[in-house]
Amino acid sequence: MYTIKKYQKEDYLKWNDFVAQSKNATFLFHRDFMEYHKDRFEDFSLLIFEEDKLKAILPANKRENSVYSHQGLTYGGLVFLSKMKTEKVELILDEILLFLKQNQIETFYYKPIPNFYFLEGNATTDFFLLKRDAVLERKEMNLAVNLTIPLKISKSKMKHFRRIENLDLDIVEEENFDPFWEKVLAPRLLEKFDAKPVHSKEEIAFLKSKFPQNIKQYSAYRNDEIIAGITIFETKNVIKSQYGATSKIGEEFRALDFLFVNLIHKYKRKGKHFFDMGIVNSDFEDYNAGLLKQKEELGCSVYSQDFYKLDL
Repeated sequence: MYTIKKYQKEDYLKWNDFVAQSKNATFLFHRDFMEYHKDRFEDFSLLIFEEDKLKAILPANKRENSVYSHQGLTYGGLVFLSKMKTEKVELILDEILLFLKQNQIETFYYKPIPNFYFLEGNATTDFFLLKRDAVLERKEMNLAVNLTIPLKISKSKMKHFRRIENLDLDIVEEENFDPFWEKVLAPRLLEKFDAKPVHSKEEIAFLKSKFPQNIKQYSAYRNDEIIAGITIFETKNVIKSQYGATSKIGEEFRALDFLFVNLIHKYKRKGKHFFDMGIVNSDFEDYNAGLLKQKEELGCSVYSQDFYKLDL
């Protein structure tokens, strides 16, 4: 009944057209986004056909004898159209698992998009995976502000916000990522965590050129000096803060909080449903209590980012 094939270059338009029409995909699943770092991952994305009609896709990569719903993306999962019946999702999942076994895959790792990204939800595949003895390998706290209800920003945050409003900080939406990457983000990550941004400034600029309506940079300046910035990924219903950082001077002025509060109000006015501030883990064993407190004070609630593992 179903035919499964691995993604090939000639499937580019077909894949992207399906992503654009699907119930549960974002621009991260567009091939131009997935392939900016294709040298780091062995692609194992799948297209699932019923006769000659494309019914579902699975963004994925392969490492040794395991397949992951893609390690190079924040989230992944089985993608299908809104008219897809639940019973067919189950059939398609079984066909995918059979295909993986036939290709000597021993383990399947699956990380769906958090449910709050879609009005229709996104838990169908998770349910059927668990019924097939998948285990919930990890569960992270994903912090997000529900913009459809009254905001719950803490009184202390708002007190500082009103004070900072009088300090002549300029908020700029800018096309050039260099000031934020070079003067704030990269040096602060190196100093505080001995780490680098996941995206180089060249990569984020390339992605911006491909997705100008989805990737935006907001920066806070004082006396023409950048002191904080937030890089956002915008989808239909959700704003995600992909990067947020402040300089030492910015810390004195609480410039990052000032930016967040402004953007929360901005996107609430624009009718977005959620402002996703990401997970708060410090490692795979624990969570960052300070980061959790900061995001809760900005009005976030805890949602779930799940990670499943199925031994085949």
